[in-house]
Amino acid sequence: MNSPAAIASPTEESRRRLDMKKLTTLFFTVACCWPMNVESGGRSSPRFERIDAHAHVFNTAPEFAALLERLNMRILNICVVDKYDPGFEEAEPQHAKTLEVFRTTHGRAAWCSTFDPQDWESSGFVERIIPKLDKTFDNGAVAVKIYKSIGMELKSREGKYLMPDSPVFAAILDHIAARDRTLFAHIAEPTSAWQPLDPASPDYGYYKGNPKWHMYLHPERPSKETIIAARDRMVKAHPKLKVVGCHLGSLELDVNEIAKRFDLYPNFAVDTAARIPYLMLQPREKVIAFLTKYPDRVLYATDLIWMPNSQTEETLRRWESEYERDWKFFATNEMVEYNGRQYRGLALPEPILRKLYRDNAVHWVPRILGKQ
Repeated sequence: MNSPAAIASPTEESRRRLDMKKLTTLFFTVACCWPMNVESGGRSSPRFERIDAHAHVFNTAPEFAALLERLNMRILNICVVDKYDPGFEEAEPQHAKTLEVFRTTHGRAAWCSTFDPQDWESSGFVERIIPKLDKTFDNGAVAVKIYKSIGMELKSREGKYLMPDSPVFAAILDHIAARDRTLFAHIAEPTSAWQPLDPASPDYGYYKGNPKWHMYLHPERPSKETIIAARDRMVKAHPKLKVVGCHLGSLELDVNEIAKRFDLYPNFAVDTAARIPYLMLQPREKVIAFLTKYPDRVLYATDLIWMPNSQTEETLRRWESEYERDWKFFATNEMVEYNGRQYRGLALPEPILRKLYRDNAVHWVPRILGKQ
């Protein structure tokens, strides 16, 4: 199977680089002219409600609702089935808890349901899944998530890996589109999952602690290129379905790879959940040009977690610290520290910040504000 990295011709790639240079010039023109609300120390503060489009909250502590109110934030609270992660083993208990969180936050924590594909080969699988999803939609779920076990783990009785473009999912995806819900697709993983552990990698701690998902230890499993190609075919096959590729669409190493998909698939966007450090690692001007050319296709997200057994004060500090760091990176030109190194902020102009932090979530996830 051809690698999806070979989509554009050399001429197209040269044209894309020229466009990026022009957009960088345009960006600095807009940035210089757009007024920002600047506090002491040069850090701009948000003047609009923000949305974190990918988080996991299963705790109804009043401090969480107060945090969202104080920071003028909303979140998309995402359910996902991961058999190896305590608290995420089954869909229904997560659905019940996220609905409870939605109510205790007075709608600030919109929620995304999921389904377990484990028994996809059993008779009546689709007929069981669709009513379950409809129940979550009736209870307010605004999206559905599919997970990396599709492509990376689940196999048929014949030993073939289940891929996201499998025909078994076609009717389910069509139904999600017909109900005007969005698909959040966590398909594949960072490239580091297929490489030896590297302490310098942003993902070192995760794969060290989660060998089941460290594909380097499982060479018999599909390559990342194979899985991403299947994801791309799924997106293409369902043009009426809004698809948000979680975690920069697992194309974290190079925003140009994301750009290629944006050019090919108008129904595809990405979120930044747990991958903002990868934007820091890329050339600043390149990332600025990317966000300037595609201001409507990237949703701000964190992948922050608040579990029932989380320590409230510690969790509050972690959430506030990450929100502060991210805003500093996107909204200012100050230095931001990550993993012992300093990175210059992007200083995006307010029109792009509004799209990144709010408007794109509202567009790509209808009903996220509670409107029907």
